[in-house]
Amino acid sequence: MTDAPSTRDAPWPVALLSEKLRGYIDRLGTAWVEGEVTQWGVSNGNVYGKLKDLDRDATLSFTLWSSVRARLTEQFAQGDRVVALVKPNWWVKGGSLTMQVYELRHVGLGDLLERLERLRAQLAAEGLFDPARKRPLPFLPHRIGLVTGRDSDAEQDVLRNARLRWPSVDIRLEYAAVQGDRTAREVSRAIELLDADPEVDVIIVARGGGDFQNLLGFSDERVLRAAAAATTPIVSAIGHEADRPLLDEVADLRASTPTDAAKRVVPDVADELARVRQARARIGARMAHLVAAEFDRIGQLRSRPVLADPRTMVDARAQEITRWVARGSDLAERAVEQARVATDQLHARLRALSPQATLDRGYAIVQRADGRIVREPADAPAGDEVLVALPVGSIRAESLGPGDREGDAPPAEHAGSAE
Repeated sequence: MTDAPSTRDAPWPVALLSEKLRGYIDRLGTAWVEGEVTQWGVSNGNVYGKLKDLDRDATLSFTLWSSVRARLTEQFAQGDRVVALVKPNWWVKGGSLTMQVYELRHVGLGDLLERLERLRAQLAAEGLFDPARKRPLPFLPHRIGLVTGRDSDAEQDVLRNARLRWPSVDIRLEYAAVQGDRTAREVSRAIELLDADPEVDVIIVARGGGDFQNLLGFSDERVLRAAAAATTPIVSAIGHEADRPLLDEVADLRASTPTDAAKRVVPDVADELARVRQARARIGARMAHLVAAEFDRIGQLRSRPVLADPRTMVDARAQEITRWVARGSDLAERAVEQARVATDQLHARLRALSPQATLDRGYAIVQRADGRIVREPADAPAGDEVLVALPVGSIRAESLGPGDREGDAPPAEHAGSAE
């Protein structure tokens, strides 16, 4: 090897470049990596495989020599999620990079559970598990979206049970990987496609049973975010009753199995027809009872005297009017008589207090010319003309002045001077 830079006039040999690459790569040392085994091939006791990143599209080739494989205490196969101690190895002769595996083990269940619990706590804090955000399923969906594996038992279970319950049900299928590294990406994409279809009223995500690791894709954050963002109700039907991926918590409804999902989403046409018949029978009975009751009420009304002989009401009212007229006449006559008696009493009192009554008893009223009444002799000095009011008419007279005593007669020469 040489440290001289390569130029157009002094290029490096291919072997020199390859040797330099191996030197650079050897200095990286070993590293622990996590991924999914997507290829596992055995040849002469050695294993040649590929390890894929869990989230991104990145793959590395690895080699597991027979001496290392002999020390492994676990069995491995394609699809396993593993942690490996690897060292990059550049093959100078072939110009290829591979990872030499020194240790290999499955990802521990405790590690996976710890990650899921952290994700569960994060999503719960964001409110994705809140029961208040869960939407009710439509009574009879116009179209059902189904996310499942192609030609899977879950697909057949949903289709068979849905069509048994409602033969004309419309189902739109979106196939996705339900196991392995493609699960999260394809399932989330399928949910988004079905949610964008305005004719899809509910989405079922279905998969048959499996072990814990096979169902990890349905606890992936991408799938959970897609389900939470969907405006269409989501039904999670993953695995069996005991399987609880995080999608069950985010979905609007959890079904224990794909068969249960079909029964929860699609109403049974036989049951609904029976309910319709029962409702029609109840409505008919109610209407018959109502009509019979109205007939009875009309019969009772027609049997009343006022409807049997309409003149009865007129005659009864005529009698009442006659009674009220007679009573009114009596009251009026009584009121008039009482008023007449009161008037007579007032008239008698008035006459008793009237000056005319005094005059009728032989008295007279003497007034001066100015109209003032003479009350004492000084009011009519001698020679004043006075007016004497009698019971009938009046006479004029001239005062002769005061007399000697009350009741004295006037002198004879003046006796005829009054008019």
